[in-house]
Amino acid sequence: MESDVGRMKKIAILGSTGSIGTQTLEVVRENGDIEVTAAAAGNNITLLEEQIREFHIPLAAVWSEEKAAELKSRVKDLDVRIVSGMDGLLEVAAAPESESLVTAIVGMIGIRPTIEAIKAGKDIALANKETLVTAGHLIMPLAKECGVSILPVDSEHSAIFQSLQGGQRGALHKILLTASGGPFRGKKREELTKIRVEDALKHPNWEMGRKITIDSSTMINKGLEVIEAKWLFDVSVDQVQVVVQPQSIIHSMVEYEDGAVIAQLGTPDMKLPIQYALYYPERRYLPGDRLDFETLTQITFEKPDMDTFYGLKLAYEAGRTGGSLPTVLNAANEKAVALFLDRKIGYLQIPELIEECMRRHRVIENPTVEQILETEAEVYAYIDGKEQIRGDHN
Repeated sequence: MESDVGRMKKIAILGSTGSIGTQTLEVVRENGDIEVTAAAAGNNITLLEEQIREFHIPLAAVWSEEKAAELKSRVKDLDVRIVSGMDGLLEVAAAPESESLVTAIVGMIGIRPTIEAIKAGKDIALANKETLVTAGHLIMPLAKECGVSILPVDSEHSAIFQSLQGGQRGALHKILLTASGGPFRGKKREELTKIRVEDALKHPNWEMGRKITIDSSTMINKGLEVIEAKWLFDVSVDQVQVVVQPQSIIHSMVEYEDGAVIAQLGTPDMKLPIQYALYYPERRYLPGDRLDFETLTQITFEKPDMDTFYGLKLAYEAGRTGGSLPTVLNAANEKAVALFLDRKIGYLQIPELIEECMRRHRVIENPTVEQILETEAEVYAYIDGKEQIRGDHN
């Protein structure tokens, strides 16, 4: 099927088996004019094999060497090269045939491949929050230097990006970043002491991966998005105001110097921001539900409760301080969420652990990639040490 310009667009995907990755492939399937030249996944080789077969992907990376070997034998009838580990991710990121890279991988593991792709001249469709949260000071100048675009795939950042089209960047006054408030909106801290994993995994509006669903419930996700917005749109964190909009209809807004507010509205469907990033500046048809203003009776707003969900307050603090502190926020959160999902710590210990790690950290002002990864490892080791002590006492 020919596109408007009569050629196939070539992309690579990091995290093709995750929530954003699979939805990216739905967009590819629907449009028929995108070729997937490379894909990387964590461990789900069954799904990756299906993707390789359906989309004729010539290069695939799997994190574990063992799984890569297993996949290799499963696809030996195909003309596909299987690679593994960080080297494999870097190869997928810089695959010469692709024009853009979709970074849909979760975690700080996305930093090095993103840098590699930018240096190789690829546009980035960014769905990996951690890259900008921890290394925005390195990524944004590098993208500018290499002449590549960073197009946000996150629904809120895509909404901000869409609301800025045709506006004057210089006249931007503030960003209104919307949040659903998650499943515990309106609850107080004492009501959250007995929250179980199952409770936190029930998001009212969005279908997402496990980690981001927990992050949404603690509002840490929104905090990471505040820091991400600072880098993407070149604003201070205090120019980013979080507004709770429980229906998830307004995906974010921008306010200009003259008081005009432009918002992007839509149904909660991640395929819209994905498709917008892949085809920007072109808009094209997307199947799915539409907002019905005859049945939609109201859109409501609330102020976020920064006392109960004080992870959001910690994120503002990390964003204001900058340097290596956002890495500490992010790494401590990743570790704490993993422990909570493993039922090793209680729900309220997630922000407690983050705060403890932030308080004991000595900030490095302009960390290199190595220092960012060292900071992450130090935070992990500290929390593991605490867990060891706790385990010994149980």
